[in-house]
Amino acid sequence: MASLSKAGAALTALREDLAGDVFAPGDFGYDDARVVFNAMIDRRPAVIAQCVDEDDVARAVRFARDLDLKIAVRGGGHSVAGMALNDNGLVIDLRHMRAVTVDPAAEAVRVAGGSTMSDLDRACLPHALATTGGRASTTGVGGFVLGGGTGWLDRWCGLAVDNLLGVELVTADGERTHASADENPELFWGLHGGGGNFGVATALTLKLHELPEFSIALVLYLPEFGPEAVHTFRELITVAPNEASGGVLYLTGPPEEFVPPHLVGKLLCAALLTYAGPEEDMRKLAEPLLALPHQSEIVGAMPYADVQCMLDDPPGMRNYWSAEYLRGAPDAYLEMFCARGEALPAPTGTLHVLFPQGGAIAAGPHEYPVPYRDAPWAVHPFAIWEDPADDERCVQWVRDVRADAQPWSTGAVYLNFIGDEGAERVEAGLGAENTRRLADLKRRYDPDNVFRFNHNIRPA
Repeated sequence: MASLSKAGAALTALREDLAGDVFAPGDFGYDDARVVFNAMIDRRPAVIAQCVDEDDVARAVRFARDLDLKIAVRGGGHSVAGMALNDNGLVIDLRHMRAVTVDPAAEAVRVAGGSTMSDLDRACLPHALATTGGRASTTGVGGFVLGGGTGWLDRWCGLAVDNLLGVELVTADGERTHASADENPELFWGLHGGGGNFGVATALTLKLHELPEFSIALVLYLPEFGPEAVHTFRELITVAPNEASGGVLYLTGPPEEFVPPHLVGKLLCAALLTYAGPEEDMRKLAEPLLALPHQSEIVGAMPYADVQCMLDDPPGMRNYWSAEYLRGAPDAYLEMFCARGEALPAPTGTLHVLFPQGGAIAAGPHEYPVPYRDAPWAVHPFAIWEDPADDERCVQWVRDVRADAQPWSTGAVYLNFIGDEGAERVEAGLGAENTRRLADLKRRYDPDNVFRFNHNIRPA
């Protein structure tokens, strides 16, 4: 750690040199700048550098290296473990870097490192183009893509990393580099699931797909009809075309227009069928779900960017999530899934979700460090609550969901769906052989493990 006089002089110089804002404890705006999505996280960085371009990012990295400060990188700030913040270190905050440039002719988009899903989806919408994005519009694109990237379009056009064309990066020595299939191909491979271990992603280029129509069926059921709805969704999606995706979930009825007033705050089961195509085709597929006794329905065409906002969670809530990827969803597992759904901590914003995979996910390139692509199903317990007094019961419920799934688990996991669950889970999210290869890559690009506030890969 640098001396106080050196640190003070360096901070003064950073304030002068950075085009963006710099916050330190005691500064007006500091506390607002350190708030992240998960209200359980309360950390106090020594410096927050709100960068506006690549030059700012490079300056911030060199500042931290000169003072031997830990570095955390903030994009969307959605890490459930609060990896966008640290104590007594530097946070490189990318939220002012949100430019999205669509090239319709090339069917590609360049996305700045601080962009959110909403920025990406809204920019692509006028061109009737889209790519796999996260299921919440406030998620940061950079962390989402580099961690693998699963969403409503992945059965149709693959995981987000399957659509990654290039990454602009500031490395641990404060230098800029570019990775693509032709330039630094080994680094490019590592960025397909290796997350933020190799530098600060200041921009990503993604492949786009024509999406002239998008449609959904969202159907709400009383809990006693949940098991039938869950089984029906499984049978439907098993034979559905790749354009179809969605999930089944248990939830507490939110105060939204699609929830009848008398069911707000009550336990419900929901089936969401998404379809990358016309309403007519989706309606035929949704018929078995709509034939079951239900409380409400939303069925029809809807802009993809609007669907992306449907499961947005309110800020300021406490969060704890995890996931298991499953070899199948037989009746025995579905029975357990529904029983755990009926025991969901309520009334909270908690979601108990079962997602289908398959399609373009399973057919995608297997050389990347995303070993969960072969699992046909994923269960994602997503606990959200407000009162700290509920911490124990909500966290335990998530752990119980994971324990339920163990007999059917593949052992692999999508790291963006989990918090800090230890080195073994990181390896499960990358694959054992891939982890060793990534450790060699880490030694080359970040031998001092500067970028360790992530699902960390230690240098070989």
